[in-house]
This record gives sequence, C-alpha cells and structure tokens, in this order.
Amino acid sequence: MATPTLDIDLLRSFAAVAQAGTLGAAAERVGRTQSALSMQMQRLEDACGQALLHRTGRGVRLTHPGERLLVHARRILHQHDEALADLAGTGLAGALAVGCPDDYAAAFLPHLLRGFAQQHPLARVDVVCASTPRLRERLATRALDVALVSTPWGAAPEPGMLPALRREPLVWVAAPGVQPRDWDPLPLALSDPDVLDHLAARERLDAQGRRYRVAYASGSLTGLTAVVRAGSAVAVLTRCAVPPDLQVLPPDAGLPELPLLAIGVAFAGGQPTPLAAAFAHHVRDVLPSL
Repeated sequence: MATPTLDIDLLRSFAAVAQAGTLGAAAERVGRTQSALSMQMQRLEDACGQALLHRTGRGVRLTHPGERLLVHARRILHQHDEALADLAGTGLAGALAVGCPDDYAAAFLPHLLRGFAQQHPLARVDVVCASTPRLRERLATRALDVALVSTPWGAAPEPGMLPALRREPLVWVAAPGVQPRDWDPLPLALSDPDVLDHLAARERLDAQGRRYRVAYASGSLTGLTAVVRAGSAVAVLTRCAVPPDLQVLPPDAGLPELPLLAIGVAFAGGQPTPLAAAFAHHVRDVLPSL
C-alpha cells in the first residue's frame, strides 16, 4: 500500500481556507472555483484519513485534526518557499529590529531566532526586550521593525497586526511554602502600571475586595522573580515565564482567577518590510507548536 503524501498545492489551498473561513473567499485567493477547491479539500482529507473541516451554514471551521495539520502546513509551505527563494538567490538580507516582552523571550525567542537564522543567514537581527507598551512606543517611532506583543485574549485584531497566534494564561506566582492567606494586605510585585498583568492583578483583587499593596515594582522579569524568590511578595506572570523554582498558586490559595493573554505580532507603521514580514510568517508557523 502506497504511503500517503501531502501535496504542496493542497496544503496551500487548505491554509487559504483556514484563513478565509469560507470556501468562496478562499477560492478567490487561490484562483480556483469553489467546486474545485472543495474537491481539493476532499483529496486532502482522503490523504490524511480524517475530516479536517467542519462545514456550517456560515462557512467552515477546522476540526481538531485540521488545527493540528494547519501548524504543519504553514511550516511546510514556509520552508518550501524559502527553499525556492534560496535556490533562486533571492533570500532576504539586511537588518531587522525585533521586540519581545521579557516573559516570552526566555520561553520562545531562542527557538524563533534559531529557525529564522537558518532560513535567512544574511539577515542581522537586533533584539529589544521590554514590556508591550514600551515596545509599542518603539514601533510608533520605527525604532523597531516588528514585535511580539500581548493583547487581551478574545479582543478583535488590531490594525497592522497578525491575528492572535497563541494564548498564554496569567498566573499568581510565589516562593515555595508562601501562603497568600497569611498576608493582609497582600504584598504584590508588579510590572509597569500600564502592562496587562499589572492591570489584571489590581482589577481582579479590587473586584474580590481583597486588600493589597504594590510593595515592589519592576519592568524587568529578573527583578520581579528576585522579589518573589525572597518570599517578600506575590507576582503575576505568564505561565510560560514561571521559573521551575517558583510555584504557581492553585485556585484554593484564595486569589482571583486571572485572564488569558493573546500573543500577536505588530509592525512599525502597520506595514511590514519584506524582512519583517518573513519574520512574522516564521513566528506564525512556529510559535503555536512551542
């Protein structure tokens, strides 16, 4: 029995359907009729041996296997296009200024930069780590070309941004053995006042009626975790940024539930340079699977 293969054209059409949300809109993008595109999707589902799309009256949505395939499809398509560009001598070069929040830098940036460097060995990447508001300020002045940024999960995509690529929960973090119920008021170690984790912590505690004080403030993840390690305060971090020697406080610790954040990609002026667009596409392909 022959081993099934994934045809590049089918994967490209599948990615277009996933992005457009309807077969009609996707058909216009790939230059095919809707019936031809529907037949392509059937061929892809036959090759995969499972349903990839759930058809509704309002369009199509991905099944769970379809969501998994989309991650692979985007990576395959990007590598396919990169290979052709490399062989044609049209690979990208130049300087790229990339911004990234501290908490994502440790968890995701090494993987992202390593893969991007392999695809674009002639590109020089300068990295700036700062909070999302500070990164947005640098994007506005074009001191950065592109940046990973945090937005509230579920919020509508902003102009000049890729849609949310990944979600990350905010969590309460403390040193091992610390019991928040023993503190009144609760001492907090928080980032800048306009950062989403700072705003979420105060908003949720105010709604709960819990007394607290901002005992330590730092725009640096290193500074916040140092305070937490000392057992002097509780911090709010994204789950991916919690060091292994600190504890994520459980629901029965008496602190309110915190919201989810979305990770997106924003560009200077809302319009990416070719190198910034290539980096964003790389992030889109890789970040969901990290």
